Amino acid sequence: MIVLLLGCMEDCLAWGFFAHRKINRQAVFSLPPEMFGFFKYHIDFITDNAINPDRRRYAVLGEAEKHYIDVEAYGDSALYKLPRYWHQALEVYEESYLRAHGIGPWNVYHVKLQLTNAFLKKDKKAILRLSADLGHYIADMHVPLHTTQNYNGQLTNQHGIHAFWESRIPELLVDDYDFFVGQAMYIERPQLAIWAAVEGAHAGLDSVLRFEQELTARFDTDKKFTYEERGGINTRVHSRPFTLAYHELLDGQVERQMRAAIKLVADFWYTAWIDAGQPVLEDLLDIKEQLPEEKFDTKDPLPVREHEGVMFSRNALNSRKIDEDIG
Repeated sequence: MIVLLLGCMEDCLAWGFFAHRKINRQAVFSLPPEMFGFFKYHIDFITDNAINPDRRRYAVLGEAEKHYIDVEAYGDSALYKLPRYWHQALEVYEESYLRAHGIGPWNVYHVKLQLTNAFLKKDKKAILRLSADLGHYIADMHVPLHTTQNYNGQLTNQHGIHAFWESRIPELLVDDYDFFVGQAMYIERPQLAIWAAVEGAHAGLDSVLRFEQELTARFDTDKKFTYEERGGINTRVHSRPFTLAYHELLDGQVERQMRAAIKLVADFWYTAWIDAGQPVLEDLLDIKEQLPEEKFDTKDPLPVREHEGVMFSRNALNSRKIDEDIG
């Protein structure tokens, strides 16, 4: 049962795996010529491994909290008061409290520093792995429902809204989206840039929840949902008419957030490369080595926060390795 459930999750959740792959892939085309050749050569790796952080959540302690931040946990005007740097945050809050409510934006900056170091060392494997991971984490920070304790509408009787917003809508409408976002630009203060992205995503949260409630009141249940075959399983999904009506009310919000994510991913990759001294990446194309393939042990999945509210039991928690610290 767990195996089937995990298989379904890989198709259905977290910007949709489809959307994460799309964001990483499109970001490659915003890179300057000095980076484009290397990234384009490895575009399939960058694309395919965009989903690894989500798969890793079930196998590595400390991973799940890197994908979100519960803004409400910090009181009124939290986004304007929260420390932007991890060491500053630790001076105000207990680390356990920070991790319990998500460390998404702080983690993005940490991974950016790791990528800069990988560029500096011209470590091909690390550059590719960290670029793929960084793209994922930045994309997550553009999802309004990754910025709230009400992450799946469970507090407002809107269960399933997470996958609806970030998976079902792009799945149906992505062919109509314009992903030309221009050339990557250097970011002087990347940590402030990722917090600005969180602010923008959180500002859209009210619309995400309110418009879905309004539409639900207008649609009968048999018109709101339909059934489609997913991996051989007949799965209930939001209907096309309901999805299109929601998309119209949001005025293209999902497309805007995907575009913003693509641009910021490219900007962060470029900034890390510049900060490393602009190493010649073409030299790395001649290095013939096996690219890293991450293995995931999900036989006993960790009880992580799920978009669909699914929680797993764990019996071997003490045998899991806690992921590296971010600060």
